[in-house]
Amino acid sequence: MWKQAIEDALVVIRADIERFGDKFPHVSNGDRIYQLNNNTDWTEGFWSGMLWLSYEYSGDAAFREAAVKTVDSFRNRIERRVSLAHHDIGFLYSLSSKAQWILEKNEAAKQLTLQAADILMERWREKPQILQAWGPEGDPDNGGRIIIDCMMNLPLLHWAYQHTGNEAYRQAASIHSEKSRRFLVRGDDSSYHTFYFDQETGDALRGGTAQGFRDGSTWTRGQAWGIYGFALAYRYLGQPEMLETAKRLARYFIERMPEDHVVYWDFDAPQIPETKRDSSASAIAAAGMLEIAGFLSQDDPDRGLLLEAVHRSMASLVSNYATSGEEDAQGLLNRGSYSVRSGASPDDYVIWGDYFYMETLMRLENGIPGYWYER
Repeated sequence: MWKQAIEDALVVIRADIERFGDKFPHVSNGDRIYQLNNNTDWTEGFWSGMLWLSYEYSGDAAFREAAVKTVDSFRNRIERRVSLAHHDIGFLYSLSSKAQWILEKNEAAKQLTLQAADILMERWREKPQILQAWGPEGDPDNGGRIIIDCMMNLPLLHWAYQHTGNEAYRQAASIHSEKSRRFLVRGDDSSYHTFYFDQETGDALRGGTAQGFRDGSTWTRGQAWGIYGFALAYRYLGQPEMLETAKRLARYFIERMPEDHVVYWDFDAPQIPETKRDSSASAIAAAGMLEIAGFLSQDDPDRGLLLEAVHRSMASLVSNYATSGEEDAQGLLNRGSYSVRSGASPDDYVIWGDYFYMETLMRLENGIPGYWYER
């Protein structure tokens, strides 16, 4: 099943290279047509990552050629400082220039990725000891705000530490991970999307949401970011509490999967036929669960629980949500949601869902793990 799903995906991606040209796909808007941009959002790295995965899997030079062009675009973006005042620098550069470094040991790609790490470090706020997610320093709404998505951006800083020995990268990532573990993860193993700290004193203020059903609910994509992000924190930091946190978040996710094993957009939203799904959340969580399982012994019951959940969820994505066989499909997964709360592409293609669907398939088929860390 996994091999055929990958082959079907490669057909779509080959066609998309021609469709998209030098632009980057973001989301669709109910019309099965990807909205394209000029590398100005937070999601462009996922398209680059898909191209590198396709090349690594197939060896087809056409995928490499397209992937290298995206890295050139990311170099231009960093030179011009286009839309980089946010924390999603890891999403942008881990899957583009860092991917090229991992696969080809291209020195220019390495240097570009280190530049990106420095830009992410500009988000560090000394008083609250956090990497600020959005907005300028001192912003009244976002100045002391972290979000759980950032756990997936921190591998960029860990990687930069490995290649430079500069402790500042590792220290920022470590402190931010611990803050996220303590304040974004709740006692029942659910998660806040965001948390606020006082910008001057660093005091913890309150949890909240930007994407979820309500402030106290559990946004499924946020929970998925946490599953994978804390597993990666354990890989880099070796702290048992990071792995335990990832496992806790995963068990919560698994226990609340609906009958077809693909989650709704928020665990607290009414689970009725009209409620939107988020296929991307299930794809991200599956990748994260495979990451966790890789650290566990064969006889660990958590390992069996995780692998069973991954196989059920991915089988449902392949059979019920993938676009295989759909004429002129531009995306790989149907029923992703960008922001149900705000009505932005609530039931559509989303490029990060396509990326994590591919990464998980390739992990299952031949162990290709994506580009979050060196192999």
